[in-house]
Amino acid sequence: MSLLFQPSLLDEPDAAPRLTALDGAVQRIELTDGAWVELRPGWLLGSDAVFERLVDAVPWRADRREMYDRVVDVPRLVSWFGAGDRLPDPVLAEAMRDLNGYYSGRPGITPEQRFQTAGLCFYRTGDDSVAWHGDRVGRTIGRDTMVGILSVGEARVLSLRPKDGGGEVRRFALGHGDLIVMGGSCQRTHEHAILKTKRAVGPRISVQFRPVWPR
Repeated sequence: MSLLFQPSLLDEPDAAPRLTALDGAVQRIELTDGAWVELRPGWLLGSDAVFERLVDAVPWRADRREMYDRVVDVPRLVSWFGAGDRLPDPVLAEAMRDLNGYYSGRPGITPEQRFQTAGLCFYRTGDDSVAWHGDRVGRTIGRDTMVGILSVGEARVLSLRPKDGGGEVRRFALGHGDLIVMGGSCQRTHEHAILKTKRAVGPRISVQFRPVWPR
């Protein structure tokens, strides 16, 4: 796949990809109604190499969905790996282990919130996007859950707002190894999006780690 991609000047192009520390490096932002997000910029060093590997190694597919009276293309490529599936890059398996180790036993985080699956989205240009939504698993179970997102490639803005339409819209530029974790009531009380942009932006892959909840 041929893409115009601008590597980060802050990355480590000649080093093997590696995850940095979470302890003492995560910034927590308290939202409303028991929701929160935590940020770890530059968690994955050498992320540009991981981006390039994922472009070629992941079995990307173009989904279609019904919208009103017609079927339309989903404006991004996707792939999904369930509990127990082999992830497409060893650093992603390491990332899931590190996240589970970091959040295990934290106040308010139950064993059921352990990350077990990985969904990948490939945003190729500014025309690729995802509309405002809350995570379906979190919304249907009616209890707190977590979603951890590792971004590689160029930065795109993740927007976050309360579902009731009031309050502040927060925007996080995520790329080149950045991590964001949304927790507490976030998937039920807030919604997030990657909106289309007319600015010249390069490609980005997001890796969304999620728990498995009984249905």
